[in-house]
Amino acid sequence: MELYDHIKQLISVDCIIFGYDEGEMKLLLFKRWIEPSKGELSLLGGWVNPDESVNDAARRVLNLISGLDDIYMEQVDVFSDVGRDPGGRVISIAYYALMKIDDQTHELVSKHSAVWVPLYERPHLIFDHDVMVEKALEKLRRKASYELIGLQLLPEMFTLFQLRRLYSAIYQREFDPANFRKKVLSLNVLQQLNIKNTEESRRGAYYYKFKPQSEWVTSDRIFRID
Repeated sequence: MELYDHIKQLISVDCIIFGYDEGEMKLLLFKRWIEPSKGELSLLGGWVNPDESVNDAARRVLNLISGLDDIYMEQVDVFSDVGRDPGGRVISIAYYALMKIDDQTHELVSKHSAVWVPLYERPHLIFDHDVMVEKALEKLRRKASYELIGLQLLPEMFTLFQLRRLYSAIYQREFDPANFRKKVLSLNVLQQLNIKNTEESRRGAYYYKFKPQSEWVTSDRIFRID
């Protein structure tokens, strides 16, 4: 057999898109528009074109739904079980992405007949997409345990309470306020602003924002949010 006479197999990317809104982690889902499983809920995916890498394919798919070119994404795993797609032999590379839920994304999401659903109340998804979501969440939690998450999910200004709520939503558990504050501020990546949110307490809570990433100081300190 000649080298390139081997049976051709399809390659796709699937994107697990996480957002955060009203104290909840959310997942972006779509109604599948082709068979098999047409009309059922699915992750956003697409084929890898002959002239692009899998990373470029994932960026193209994410740009389609967000209109943005700089969405944070990380590869999760390769899904290659022979029977994973009843439509044929398809190998999928899964990525998770973090996206702010704002007016722009709401408009594009609506245009593509997609919907944000609470992550922990999501319905059953097609094929092996439930496994993809669980693996992506596991990877997100690992990242959040040693690196501060929030730049891609929170508004530009936020309080430490709002940041802690985000972490509680990711891990589905509460964190000690004093310990969380101490660990977060030790990273030296947040800048306190001279503006207070007066809705959280009588004294008010200072707003913070992330420093430019160019000013982040790398450190051997291990940030464990546990």
